[in-house]
Amino acid sequence: MVEEGNIEASNKAVEEDNGPKGLYYCFWGPIYWFRMLAMETHWSFVFAVVSTYGISQGLGGALARVGTEYYMKDVQKVQPSESQVYTGITSIPWIVKPIWGLLTDVIPIRGYRRRPYFILSGLLGLVSMLIISLHGKLHLVFALMALTAGSAGVAIADVTVDACVAQNSSKIPSLAADMQSLCSLMSAIGALIGFSISGVFVHLIGPKGVFGLLTIPAALVFSVGIVLFEPHDANFAYKEVSKKFLDAGKAMWRTLKCPEVWRPCLYMYLSFALSLNINEGLFYWYTDSKEGPLFSQETIGYIFSFGAVGALLGAILYQNILKDHPFRDLLFWIQLFYGLAGMLDLILVLRINLKFGIPDSVFVVIGEAVTQMIGRLKWMPLLVLSAKLCPSGIEGTFFALLMSIDNFGLLSSSWGGGLLLHTLNVTRTKFGSLWLAILIRNIFRLSPLGVLFLIPRGDPNSSILPTEMLGSEDETVAEESNNIELVSLVNSVDGR
Repeated sequence: MVEEGNIEASNKAVEEDNGPKGLYYCFWGPIYWFRMLAMETHWSFVFAVVSTYGISQGLGGALARVGTEYYMKDVQKVQPSESQVYTGITSIPWIVKPIWGLLTDVIPIRGYRRRPYFILSGLLGLVSMLIISLHGKLHLVFALMALTAGSAGVAIADVTVDACVAQNSSKIPSLAADMQSLCSLMSAIGALIGFSISGVFVHLIGPKGVFGLLTIPAALVFSVGIVLFEPHDANFAYKEVSKKFLDAGKAMWRTLKCPEVWRPCLYMYLSFALSLNINEGLFYWYTDSKEGPLFSQETIGYIFSFGAVGALLGAILYQNILKDHPFRDLLFWIQLFYGLAGMLDLILVLRINLKFGIPDSVFVVIGEAVTQMIGRLKWMPLLVLSAKLCPSGIEGTFFALLMSIDNFGLLSSSWGGGLLLHTLNVTRTKFGSLWLAILIRNIFRLSPLGVLFLIPRGDPNSSILPTEMLGSEDETVAEESNNIELVSLVNSVDGR
């Protein structure tokens, strides 16, 4: 046995030594990697990941963010506080992600579990984006409904492709990390490209034209539902659907009542909800011709693209340096620096940077990159913690539930920030109190430090749940193969 092991190891080493090296590998290596994934899984799976993560979420999400900012400001002409609230409304479909997850796992349509939901997602995106782009002056209520429907389409596609990744990861565990790396890589590249070109397209064709372009990602997602390779199940027992829903609900409620679970969940919600979001007020100030720096559409896109670079750097920093630090100690310093980083916005709004000879465009790029980097550093340990809170048997659904709690915290943050802007009378043309809103936001960002006791102090590599929720050793081995997407997710460079 030892000799056979040595022979296999030596053969593997020889294969690695004979692999492409240097500049040749830098160019052809990614192509070989894509080809290997397409051969081992199926080309339609790789197409689904590229279309959903890279084009729909990455590139399309970047275009949608900048396009929506200008659509609310220049087309609907709403106040920044109102725009802040409306942004929260359009994110509601991401809060109910467990519902989409249960639907795609429990209820197949005409014998298929994934393909119909890709088709539904694509149709929602196509119809909603066409309505906004082609209608001359869409009423605000209907515009919000269309934007929310488009967001629902992206959320459904996100959950469905995650289910495909999980399914393929259980079949080919050795490629689980590669599949998650593919998802993260596509999302990062798509966001960088999207933010880089978003301002140019807003300038050339306007925000409504940008929404017209977003029909292309939706059409690609729709095509995924047509070509995706998936086994057909014609003998599904639909009578068991209600029982499966009921069992999953009982299991999640039983888990949430456990102190080792609800305490971190409460902290995750509060940490996001108390970090008030006033980005709409800052955006209106960025583009104001009197009190603000009057950034062009192209500059706004470049600012957000540098933020995407900062987020990627934060993920790399966590993965390579910080991932083994205790949760509570790490979150203390991250939350502290998150509050301090907000002072960069205060310096910018008070124009202190100009006194030191730093142009607004340079300073805001630095601030965006730093803020997004720290924000990603805050997100990554919470992602790992969420994965460790999932009990055996309902890992996927419970993980989606935890992500929904985080998204609900972000919704509360957005609405709380809108209330703050309204209270301080920050409008489309009045920014006299914007500095005070930033200062209050920064103080609120520090407030989660007071509830850090809810987070376990232990080693992030150890178990958090009670032993009765972990299952037996044999069950654990089985669960690892069924839930490999969570393991690879927290080990990937750029998690969601």
